[in-house]
Amino acid sequence: MEPAAMTPSPAPAPVAAPPQVAMVQISEAAVARLHEVAKEQGVELVGVRVGVTGGGCSGLSYVLDFDTAPRLGDSVFGERPKIFVDRKSLVFLRGTTLDFEGGLNGKGFTFKNPNAKASCGCGSSFSV
Repeated sequence: MEPAAMTPSPAPAPVAAPPQVAMVQISEAAVARLHEVAKEQGVELVGVRVGVTGGGCSGLSYVLDFDTAPRLGDSVFGERPKIFVDRKSLVFLRGTTLDFEGGLNGKGFTFKNPNAKASCGCGSSFSV
């Protein structure tokens, strides 16, 4: 009796890598409001610096400001506006989305931060 012929298994189909998500993102509502504020202040909207500093009622506070270029060691995300994040802040901001909530009960710019374990009522400070 002859051994059965072994047919090679087909090669597994290549698995597509998951899409890369920016470490820090800006919602469309926030982009629109940033454009409005930049126009009101007479500045060109190239980028925004998003960061974290010590302080606030929960221990850490968010920083948001216009900027035109990255600094040494910054991570850069997105386009028009670019998002500049310093190395120390990135640890606390991974996965964060900058949003804008307008209207009568709107809070203004808000940070949706999955790393925050607690935040203050105004949303401008948090703890990890």
